[in-house]
Amino acid sequence: MQANEEKALRLGREKIGKLLYQFSLPAIAAMIASSLYNIVDGIFIGNMNDYAISGVGLTAPFMNLAAAFGALIGVGASVLCSIFLGEKNYEKARQTLCNVIILNLIIGIAVTIIGLIFLDPILMFFGASENTLPYAREYMKVILYGNVFAHSYLGMNSIFRVSGYPNTAMYITFVSVLINIILAPIFIFVLDWGVAGAAWATVSAQIICCLVQLYLFMRRDRVVYIEKDKFRLDKQIVARSFAIGSPNFAQNAAACFVVVLQNFALLKYGGDLYIGAFSIINRIIFLFIMVIIGFSQGMQPIVAYNFGAKNYDRMWNAFFLTAKCALVTSLVGCLIGEVFPRAITSIFVAGESNMIEITVDGFHKNMAMFWQVGFQIIGTNFFAAMAQPKKSMFLSLTRQVIFLIPLLIFLPPMMGYDGVWFATPIADTIATFTTLTLIIREYRLHKKQNLLH
Repeated sequence: MQANEEKALRLGREKIGKLLYQFSLPAIAAMIASSLYNIVDGIFIGNMNDYAISGVGLTAPFMNLAAAFGALIGVGASVLCSIFLGEKNYEKARQTLCNVIILNLIIGIAVTIIGLIFLDPILMFFGASENTLPYAREYMKVILYGNVFAHSYLGMNSIFRVSGYPNTAMYITFVSVLINIILAPIFIFVLDWGVAGAAWATVSAQIICCLVQLYLFMRRDRVVYIEKDKFRLDKQIVARSFAIGSPNFAQNAAACFVVVLQNFALLKYGGDLYIGAFSIINRIIFLFIMVIIGFSQGMQPIVAYNFGAKNYDRMWNAFFLTAKCALVTSLVGCLIGEVFPRAITSIFVAGESNMIEITVDGFHKNMAMFWQVGFQIIGTNFFAAMAQPKKSMFLSLTRQVIFLIPLLIFLPPMMGYDGVWFATPIADTIATFTTLTLIIREYRLHKKQNLLH
């Protein structure tokens, strides 16, 4: 047990660069692997026909909403668990794990029931047409069947990362992606299950990995594990987890609404193929966002632990180093999107299709200012790791709600579908400037209070 306790204590002792490498690399690998779900599904589905990938693209708001509830629990509880570990309160850390499992079951089942009952109206609200609704419905029904496992899988993986076992979280994610890659072509083409086959491959992988996680957390050879007497909801843990996770919830929930607006505008001013093009662009953006989130997840336990231990110099060093890494990542994503859009699109779209030119044009306009996104995301999650959910929520809302939604309302009527493409880079620029302003104020406050040396 002492050796496992040392795994948690090293967050306050080892060099920041080494810690960020050790915690971010598994998280980045896990995030990249996770994003491969979307990319693999998109490649197989896109090569069926253009309406198929457009239909599945319509499910993105639904997926964002489910992810919002998952983040509300997983992100909040993992940060809280890190704080408890920093305070050496291991009993509370274990109870946090048990609360994660219970809350994921409750919310996962609720989302599944509501989603299945109102599936068609929801998809129509998301912008489905008579061409795309059958594909969207077929895919989403299966995803909803496995929603509880998806929530639980992501929540428990977060606890693995912050409790000193980031490699375990990485390996579990690798296994889930490998299972998905193997099963997807079998289900889609060999068994001829079509779009539903892609969904069944994803759900099957999540179920298997969720069972593996439960088995590992039942073992008592680590600091954080499942204890039967702690398998009850703790009001304080639930409230603090929701408060810390609320910025991530707001970010994902806002993303749901934003994608709905984007889909409606693209359908009105372009057509179904523009929604498919937007789906392809989003898959690539999601890949780089996941790398940045991987850095953020590597940073959060370091920041949260040292915040709990009052090691503020280490906390800020972790932020500055992470921000540099995220900035480089978003710059690489920007360059790839601007230089190689046609090569990327050809992977998803088979043969000659009008969607190719539409997607290439969308890449150039949508990713023009993507290089800023890394700093904005890291800054938002830095405040969450310091248990300052109000500031974190405000920053998450600036990019997705306060700036982007008005732009999506006013630009498309003036510019057509170009208004949809240009809204994102404009919002990114304003949100990044806002984040920078708050970070500078927080740093100066800590200096004024003599918390930094």
